[in-house]
Amino acid sequence: MKRLLLFLFLFFFTLSLQAQFQINGIIKDSENKKALPFATIRTENGFSTIADVDGKFNFILISEPQTLTISYVGYVAKTITLSGVNAFLTVYLLPKVDELNEVTISNVNPANAIITKVIQKRDDNNPQKKLNYFQFKSYNKLLVTANPDSIVGKIDTLFVNAVTKDKIAKIDSSDYKFKKIIDKQHLFLTEKVSQFQFEKPILKETILGTKMAGFKEPIYELLGFGLQSFSVYNDKYELFETKYKSPISNNALKEYRYKILDTTLIGNREVVVIYFKNQNKKGLEGLLYIDNENYAIAKAVMRIRGVLDITGIHEFTYLHNEKLWFPIKKNFKIVKGKSKEPTKMLGGRIEFAAEDEDESSTKKDASDYTYLSSEMQVFDLAVNNNVKIKKSSVIIEVKENAIKRDEAFWVQNRTDSLDIRSERTYFVLDSVVTKQNIERKIKLGRKLFTGYVPVGIFDFDMRYLLSYNNFEGFRLGIGGITNDRFSKKIRFEGYTAYGLKDETLKYNVGTAIRVGNFSNTWIGGSYTDDVREIASVAFATDKRVFKIYDPRPINISTFYNHKTWRGYIETKIIPKTETIWQISHSEISPLFNYAFNYNNKLYTDFTMSTAMVSMQWNPFSDYMQTPNGKIEFEKRFPKFAFQFTKSLPNFFANDFDFGKIDLRIEYEKKYLNGQKSAFLLQSGYTFGALPLTHLYNTSPNNLTKDNILQRITIAGKNSFETMYFNEFFSSEYVMLQLKHGSKRVELFKKVKPTFVLVTRMAWGNLQHPERHIGIGYKTLDRGFFESGIELNQIYRGFGLTGFYRYGPNQLPRFEDNLAVKLSFVFDFGF
Repeated sequence: MKRLLLFLFLFFFTLSLQAQFQINGIIKDSENKKALPFATIRTENGFSTIADVDGKFNFILISEPQTLTISYVGYVAKTITLSGVNAFLTVYLLPKVDELNEVTISNVNPANAIITKVIQKRDDNNPQKKLNYFQFKSYNKLLVTANPDSIVGKIDTLFVNAVTKDKIAKIDSSDYKFKKIIDKQHLFLTEKVSQFQFEKPILKETILGTKMAGFKEPIYELLGFGLQSFSVYNDKYELFETKYKSPISNNALKEYRYKILDTTLIGNREVVVIYFKNQNKKGLEGLLYIDNENYAIAKAVMRIRGVLDITGIHEFTYLHNEKLWFPIKKNFKIVKGKSKEPTKMLGGRIEFAAEDEDESSTKKDASDYTYLSSEMQVFDLAVNNNVKIKKSSVIIEVKENAIKRDEAFWVQNRTDSLDIRSERTYFVLDSVVTKQNIERKIKLGRKLFTGYVPVGIFDFDMRYLLSYNNFEGFRLGIGGITNDRFSKKIRFEGYTAYGLKDETLKYNVGTAIRVGNFSNTWIGGSYTDDVREIASVAFATDKRVFKIYDPRPINISTFYNHKTWRGYIETKIIPKTETIWQISHSEISPLFNYAFNYNNKLYTDFTMSTAMVSMQWNPFSDYMQTPNGKIEFEKRFPKFAFQFTKSLPNFFANDFDFGKIDLRIEYEKKYLNGQKSAFLLQSGYTFGALPLTHLYNTSPNNLTKDNILQRITIAGKNSFETMYFNEFFSSEYVMLQLKHGSKRVELFKKVKPTFVLVTRMAWGNLQHPERHIGIGYKTLDRGFFESGIELNQIYRGFGLTGFYRYGPNQLPRFEDNLAVKLSFVFDFGF
């Protein structure tokens, strides 16, 4: 075995020493010295490539070429001899005066005519429109690395006085150490083999095998990361999880400028090379290689330049029988762009340092050489064969054995063997991660992020440790839930808490059994003895959110006690939904002065038995099925939540007959300039006899204090900041919230807030107000309106908000309509 390993090592080492010739340079206009983007470079032996948007080119050949011929539309082609020239070439092209004059006289852009035909024939040339079925396998490799030859790697001596150099400040060996590492390995590496299946109109990826350097189990979210679009024919093109208007979308001619650069051959078919650029600085630019006969895309280069310099390349092969260009290869690359702040990706695995404010500084940071690269190669392609997609509700499915594949699987499915640096990357990162227990630390970090502290088989819930409200005072507690180390099929959970002000113990115990893996179906039950804010709304399907602090309960003083038995089924069996079916029985005791007058009887305590169904529906989101469960990896809007509750008069004891319907719609839109708009519509409707404890208060968050300074507290997320606690109650209501936020704006050094404009409004009504005795209130029949501004993250997460109340429910005193609050946004850094 040792001799075999030695032989393999020597074999691969010998291969790595084979002669390779790297050629790089830049192409410029000979008169104004400006770079010429996407010029064509050819060698005498038939090799051809295109310069990038900055006019730069860099390629490696097995044999040394004798000449390079550089051509560019509107310029005289130039041939240079390579023997004896420097490694970096600067090539100047001379403009053609005659062609420039011709372009000036003509008002017709021939590129626009070609693009118009491409747009007209999009559906005819789009495989997902023209074909009913196809399937293929793909091999994808993503790495974070740098080119060792680009790094000087010397040890720098930094002096206190750069002129006299009489005293050394420090020895900077960072570049030397970085080059030493990057010479031998990459910074990060992950591979996957997938099977893609298309059954019109659904495209599903099944991951057959995956491995991630340093991890026994991969970070599944990275597998669904949207680096670049699969198709170039959609109206929106995606680069690094940002969608841009496509250069061949409808009305693209209004936003893009086009220019014919060259003609060339791909697969023995003549194609026209067209350069495009969006007039918006944050839009796409690049190249389209368009088939001269059917106006299909034969190759595409998409690029965005900004904080990050991002390039996506799509290559196609021509299917003669189908007369169709089919995507066969995708490349994606990120390098450092221009940014005043450091930029982190992949949880900090790749970091680009901020630009030096001193423009005279020529020293480059290691991150200037670091880049992320991904390549996907298609093989085993079959078209128009009958494909039946199983579990089509998930866009990506990770097979149970995907992380257990042996080396024979990878040798069979890799489209190219790993080089020595890649092999060493696995060896080194696996050793480092194991030695430093990094994988366990990441899992611990993910638990902490959601508010859990894992200890053995139990995850302690930090929400229960300490909280405060005006009724209980400081509330101390402990609780949590069993984790996968205990069992993946059964769980136990519970908590206990004690209020120092009300001097009362509260607790919960529960258990559940998992009966479906793909649907993640659980059947469970629990018993709770606790307090809850009156007239509050909670959707049972809402995701558990951990907050270091929860601002609203600090000011709440009106609660009711409930002793509740609960049986439930939670499931994701319906595509793109999460549903909870529940039956409960509760003993309710209001903890404030209140009586409910019903059928000439005053109830100060009451019994409720109810059935409830709660559903969260995200129809536009994409989901990934992993061995650990289902993940919503691509969150899209709008999202809908629905909840229906009905009393069960003949189930145990029940004092009242009633029903509740609750609805919520959420929508968010992010813009290319960093701004974001959000829309929230929420409503509720009750019918029958229902006490005030279970009606609606529309989430107020203002104290009944005379002085505005006494009312300064912490702002909530979606609460009415100028509405006083217990001021309004409704049996039916509708609430609308509109938000529009900017990206962070630098006002002063280290002062970079986000500005968010907010408007909230609500309307409501209260049926049978005579039934509610002992508490004063108003109704929302005339509406409630407030608007304000949030200055979030002014300094270290802290911010300031201000809101003003207006409309029919405006108060007589001006200052009573104002609310000034603190805000706090905790930034985890990823």
